[in-house]
Amino acid sequence: MARYTGPACRICRSQGDKLMLKGDKCFTPKCPVEKRHTPPGQHSTARRKKVSEYSLQLKEKQRARYIYGVLERQFRKHFAEAERLPGLSGENLLQILEMRLDNVAYRLGFADSRRQARQIVLHGHLKVKGHVTDIPSYHVKVGDVISWKEGSTKLALYQVVVKNIESKIIPSWLSLERDTMSGRVIAKPSRSDIESTIDERLIVAYYSR
Repeated sequence: MARYTGPACRICRSQGDKLMLKGDKCFTPKCPVEKRHTPPGQHSTARRKKVSEYSLQLKEKQRARYIYGVLERQFRKHFAEAERLPGLSGENLLQILEMRLDNVAYRLGFADSRRQARQIVLHGHLKVKGHVTDIPSYHVKVGDVISWKEGSTKLALYQVVVKNIESKIIPSWLSLERDTMSGRVIAKPSRSDIESTIDERLIVAYYSR
């Protein structure tokens, strides 16, 4: 399955919920979900069929994929890894998704959305433990330091990030040195640390069929 490159807001409308794919725009009246309460398409106002349990499970899995920007094959791989770990598979899955480098960059305030964070990582603007890392799915570990590459600090993008960093709320499992614009993973995120509307139990049920 190819990565979706169309309008992000179309995904939110299809899911009937804000998935926070456009950063600050999602909090403004310009958000298409605020303007249009129907799914995209010609027959969006047609009466919907009764939703089955399977449909709910599938929709929740898709929501999680869209929120974190992960393809189906990779998402399934993350779930398989979550099942092998001790504890609840659903919570393990969310923890794995949260500790992806693109998500950590977003959580540290280096980007307004996970989509933007993915591009920042892909273009090699960030370093992990002093080494440039351009793999969005890279799994960070406790103690890892995420910083900007020296050459990237001259970009207009970096200056915008520095200007807006004070308004960002950093989760408790991460720390940020605003003077040096470097972050550190100080713990693994627990379920209570993850501000997510995802019902991971539905995802577990979907893959347990």
